[in-house]
Amino acid sequence: MTNALLRCWYARCSPLFLPIQALLLFPLSLIFALLVRLRRAFYRYGVFKVAIMPVPVVVVGNLNVGGAGKTPLTIALVERLRQAGFTPAIVSRGYGGTARMSMSVTSDSDPSVVGDEPVLMARRADCPLWIGRKRVEAALDLLAVHPEVDVLIADDGLQHLALGRDVEVVVVDAARGFGNRRLLPAGPLREPLSRLTQVDVVVINGAQALPRTLTFPCPTFSMRIIGSDFVNLADQKRHVGADHFFDQTVHAIAGMGHPQRFFDHLAGLGITSMSQHFPDHHAYADSDLPAGVVLMTEKDAVKCASLAARLGRDDLWFLKVDAVLDDGLQSLIVNLLKRRKRVIDGSQAA
Repeated sequence: MTNALLRCWYARCSPLFLPIQALLLFPLSLIFALLVRLRRAFYRYGVFKVAIMPVPVVVVGNLNVGGAGKTPLTIALVERLRQAGFTPAIVSRGYGGTARMSMSVTSDSDPSVVGDEPVLMARRADCPLWIGRKRVEAALDLLAVHPEVDVLIADDGLQHLALGRDVEVVVVDAARGFGNRRLLPAGPLREPLSRLTQVDVVVINGAQALPRTLTFPCPTFSMRIIGSDFVNLADQKRHVGADHFFDQTVHAIAGMGHPQRFFDHLAGLGITSMSQHFPDHHAYADSDLPAGVVLMTEKDAVKCASLAARLGRDDLWFLKVDAVLDDGLQSLIVNLLKRRKRVIDGSQAA
């Protein structure tokens, strides 16, 4: 997607571009909408098969393309479910990796093979994690190897309808909302807003209270990203606070769906930086790393650690962040899962 298109999706484009968008892109959005409806109908009426897992499945996803905060939310949910007595695991597509078959992901897996976000989640969530382009296959393989798992979290799985689900959680970026509320390619939506009538929970990332412009027909909770601890890529036992960079010339890089969120976070910590964004899941090369101190996201660090080692650089740092969730979100999801688990246990006993 081009920067001009992104700006237009989020109402920041030149007025001269609007007639072009309406003329060329809106008809394509109508075709996309038809395809989305047909695909859902095929799954609803059994033309395409939906695989029901032997354990409850929580799907975390969003309606927009690009980042909304799904990865930190997934990591936080793993910890919350573990605290509630569950044994969770994660299933992901492995976007950005070359793997075609399902496979296990560990903290030292190659991100170029399994994807950057799965490696990040494996390091932070400390639970079984499998990736696969066919997520049903990945989920079944995971459960075969880890029979102790009693709940699956499907990362970015809202549109992956082949995998049955018991709880659907939609993440919304408070800063960007749903943009112009149009479907691809005229807007950023992968599904129409009416899809929100079918989900269980909406989580607003970056808002203490629900923005007036956003209302939802299901329970809604807030989430915020916190973090001020920077970790050195060359020596990950070395941690510093934001004040370490106050009097330095700092470069900030981000290859994510919404890089401005990272740059704004740095500014909120009092760090003045020269920022440069890359496409989501960007495969970094030596030339992408500016000379001098470089700050990056934890997802970028997964891919840049090998560059730091090869180049012998000790001036590369990543920001470690965590998602803070409303307590009510945990209670709601746990209650939904326990209800589903009783149904499964009851059917197995019968």
